[in-house]
This record gives sequence, C-alpha cells and structure tokens, in this order.
Amino acid sequence: MTVAAGIGYALIALGPSLSLFVSVISKKPFLILTVLSSTLLWLISLIILSGVWRAFLPLKSNTWWPYAILIMTSVAFQEGLRLLFWKVYKRLEDILDAFADRVSKPRLFLTDKMQIALAGGLGHGVAHAVFFCLSLLTPAFGPATFFVDKCSQMPFFLISAIIALAFVTIHTFSMVIAFNGYAEGNKVDQLFVPIVHLIAGMLTLVNFASGGCVVGIPLLYFMAIWTLMHCGKMVWGRVTENRSRHGAS
Repeated sequence: MTVAAGIGYALIALGPSLSLFVSVISKKPFLILTVLSSTLLWLISLIILSGVWRAFLPLKSNTWWPYAILIMTSVAFQEGLRLLFWKVYKRLEDILDAFADRVSKPRLFLTDKMQIALAGGLGHGVAHAVFFCLSLLTPAFGPATFFVDKCSQMPFFLISAIIALAFVTIHTFSMVIAFNGYAEGNKVDQLFVPIVHLIAGMLTLVNFASGGCVVGIPLLYFMAIWTLMHCGKMVWGRVTENRSRHGAS
C-alpha cells in the first residue's frame, strides 16, 4: 500500500504537469527541448542557492525571520534568473524570425511564443517539484508514513505533494505572464510575477505554526488560482487583440 501511496504523492505533485506535457508540449520537439533546458537551469539555480545557504545551516527553528530572509533572497535570485532566461529566449526568437525571413517562412505566431513561455514555466515548476517534493518521497515507499507535530492532520509527504502542486501551477503560468510583461513593457505583469512568487514563498512559513497547514495551504492555492486566472485573462486579451489586428489588416 505504501508503494501506491508514494506513486500517488508523485502524481499529485506532477500529474497535471504530465498531462500538460503530453497534450501540448510533446507535439513539438522545440518545446520539449525548452522544458528540459528550463528544468536543468532551475535545478542548477536551486542547487546554487542551497550551496550558498549551507554555510548558515542549521537555522534556529524557534525563529521565523532567518527563513524569511532565505525565501526573499531565493525569490530575488530566481526572478533575476527569469529575466536573464527571457533575454536569452528573445535573442533566440530574433534568430528564428530572421531565419524565417530568409527562407520565406512565417515568423513565430503569438501562440508559438506563449507555448514557448509555457514550456519554460513548466520546466521551472517541475524543477521545484523535483527539488522540494520528489527528493523527499523515498521514505514514502517504505512500510510506514510520517507525520509532523505542527500539522498532524495529514502525512508529511501528502503535504509536500500538495504544496508542490501549487508551486508548479504558479511557476508554470507565471512564466507566461512574465514573458508577456517583458515583451510588452507591461509593468503590471512584470511586478505581478515576483510579488506572487514572494507571497507564495512567505505563506509556507505559516506551516511553522501549530496547525498552520490548515490555513497556509488554502492561502497558497488562492495564490495559484489567482495566477492561473490572471494568466488566462492576459492570454485571452492578447489573442483577441491579435485576431482583431490581423482581421483589420
């Protein structure tokens, strides 16, 4: 039964990502390459962050502010890396468009650009799930489960999987929002992504309080749903505007 539970935890964390990969990403080799390169990039970034913070461990468990500083520095580093990732993508996009002009082929469509951003975000989300959830699941395949005193209502592994799913959702669709914000110079979208990332990270600190997961997890999913809705609204607006522009021309 514990093997089934371990597989279930993994599917909770990465099941929707797997569905998105199969239904959208797997149909285009370039998107598969984008997901793999993005996952590797973000895994390396998390390893670098863990290496830097290793010098300060263990943190005092009775105080929350060292963890808050850790989260703030991690978010700042990852958001800086996100901007660098977009600049690299933008140069690649220019190269592809120039090549398309030379061979008399159409340039990248708006939907192509959004799918590339989606693939990059999916890689970020998968890296987070692998680092913070899947790496902890090995004991879940054993003869028992594990509970923590601060949140004894659910197994620790289930909590990790549920939190990982929320962050996978946030990271996946935040990349689409961020790429649009950078490309369009939209300050709202540019600020939305790091603010949501920081708030979501800080909400995990609620789990240090007794029974905090009962409050922290719903709030975290509120941020995930907010990100998803904002992304959907932004995509719909861009696609509608693009169709109107081409229809008028």
